[in-house]
Amino acid sequence: MLRASVLGLAFLATPALAETITWAGYDGPTTRYPHGVLGDTTEHTILRVKTDQGRALAIEWPTNIVFEDTDPLLVDLDADGTAEVLTVESHQSYGSRLSVYRLYDGSLSLAAATAFIGQPYRWMAKIGAADFTGDGHKEIALIDRPHLARTLRLYRYKAIGDTATLTQIAEAPNLSNHQIGWPYIASGIRTCGHNPEIITANADWSHIMATTFENGQLTSRPIAPYQGPESIQGALSCTP
Repeated sequence: MLRASVLGLAFLATPALAETITWAGYDGPTTRYPHGVLGDTTEHTILRVKTDQGRALAIEWPTNIVFEDTDPLLVDLDADGTAEVLTVESHQSYGSRLSVYRLYDGSLSLAAATAFIGQPYRWMAKIGAADFTGDGHKEIALIDRPHLARTLRLYRYKAIGDTATLTQIAEAPNLSNHQIGWPYIASGIRTCGHNPEIITANADWSHIMATTFENGQLTSRPIAPYQGPESIQGALSCTP
């Protein structure tokens, strides 16, 4: 069960554009899910956000679920002018899932989520979002189990009124973006030409890979040897 709260209010004298989230962060440190994949056993129970109308809101998982993530990511997925919040959550019995939060009817709420992986201490590492399909909306990229399955997955978010969904549209094998104990994720999205590219390592961390979405599928190619996390940062700046 989720608990939501409004921590501050701002009242506007004149009509304004749709309220949007401008900042998000995790709070409520807990050790109730001692996976330690990000270098320690402290995760978080609370997602906090601030909006452009001066409001601060929060949502909390009191039992079973934690936010097992580096930082929440703000992205306008559906091009409606307001930002959604991308997070990774983990259930004590079923492992991780991708979750998207949004403002709806003035409240912070869980809009959509993927299925949990299915067992505890199985994690996914989000990469980011971009318009890979060219439809004007942004799709979400992540690595499912970067230490085990090493599978890149691409999800489409769709919201109509009070209903939103996440649907997988493509996947690619043998890619990773995290090593056990790292407090960061080594990947990202670049646009060096016409189409966005997902930058990760390959499964054995010998090469940096660029993956694009074309003709309904993901295609990966090596672009440089992997020489530490800084080499991925170089690739994101279009160096290789």
